Amino acid sequence: MRLVFAGTPEAAVPALDALVASSHEVLAVITRPDAPAGRGRRLTPSPVAQRAEELGLEVLKPEHPRDPDFQARLRALEPDLCPVVAYGALLPQSALDIPTNGWINLHFSLLPRWRGAAPVQRAIIAGDEEIGTACFQIVKALDAGDVYRMESMPMPDATAGELLAALAESGAAQLVEAVDAVAAGERPTPQPDEGVTVAPKITVEEARLDFSAAATTLRNLVMGCSPDPGAWCELDEQRFKIYRAAVAEPRDLAPGALEATKRQVFVGTGEGTLELLEVQAPGKRRMPAIDWARSGVAGRVLS
Repeated sequence: MRLVFAGTPEAAVPALDALVASSHEVLAVITRPDAPAGRGRRLTPSPVAQRAEELGLEVLKPEHPRDPDFQARLRALEPDLCPVVAYGALLPQSALDIPTNGWINLHFSLLPRWRGAAPVQRAIIAGDEEIGTACFQIVKALDAGDVYRMESMPMPDATAGELLAALAESGAAQLVEAVDAVAAGERPTPQPDEGVTVAPKITVEEARLDFSAAATTLRNLVMGCSPDPGAWCELDEQRFKIYRAAVAEPRDLAPGALEATKRQVFVGTGEGTLELLEVQAPGKRRMPAIDWARSGVAGRVLS
């Protein structure tokens, strides 16, 4: 089939590569406009745009997919289908109607659970026991379309960033299977009405750690917010970030109280003990918690 792929971040690149390597023809790529990046805030093409240019593909960067010039070009390309991975803009019905077989999306959750922008982060924070990917027909309602493929796996001990990278790889193969299914005339399966949850983007305020909570709850928040926006608390009235943590054997520590041994750093919680594994102190780079603790943590408290 003739495809136009839509995606923006690094997590969408494996899917683009998989589609280019498939039996289908990728005509062009749609991505978000260049955005400021790095310390110099220089306008930089998205990871998908950079990869598409390496592959010699036409790159479309509409300010919004409702733009008439963009829709005219998409119509002229005459795509049979538009596969999507984390494009980053809502598609109006006028755009959805252009490809012969519509648009299909690779989503990083087990639908209908965690519809929305941050499914991997929300699944980790909620303590879900499994995670996965789903490929579905895009409709106007958020992530509510009929499903072509879905695959689950046990939730690993990983940060949101690490898990998203793994799902991007496995999901790329699933997206090719879904495109094959569309080409074969397969009918997708409607999502159930029950079990719907939403996954809005994680705010900085939500990433605030409260050490009166249980160690398991705090561990899930740390891992789900890593690397972005980064779970945080305060140490000496300055922001202190924690990027990786684990539930430890209980120790006699008040909530927020720190303790370090030769190889480990612990903090007390409302229920149980949390081991800090990777942190970022004010004005410092990210580092193993034990390296940071060598300057001394006795008597110090996270709040």
